[in-house]
Amino acid sequence: MSADDEFPLGWVRVCATSELLPGEIQVTWDGDTPIMVVNLDGELHALEDRCTHEDFELSAGPLDGDQIECTLHGARFDLRSGEALCAPAYAPVRKFPVRVADGAVWTRDDR
Repeated sequence: MSADDEFPLGWVRVCATSELLPGEIQVTWDGDTPIMVVNLDGELHALEDRCTHEDFELSAGPLDGDQIECTLHGARFDLRSGEALCAPAYAPVRKFPVRVADGAVWTRDDR
């Protein structure tokens, strides 16, 4: 399989592994779903790139350790679990699977 092909079952290529260094975020789309993949010291985590409070892109916000803050109203989310950590968000962000293969990072909306 070439790096530009998709895995079976709807896997979407996010980027080359060299383009997602520790502390960085890459965003891709799976259909209508924006998915951000973040590298936390070598651990890759994928979450829906939408704040559950106001449907704003989370990837625009700052990273703070294993958390991200929505720049719109300050809601914070755990990047490992998607859990909402403070108001005004109460619902978690959807979490998605991540794979590394052929030098690339892959994810999918598995709902």
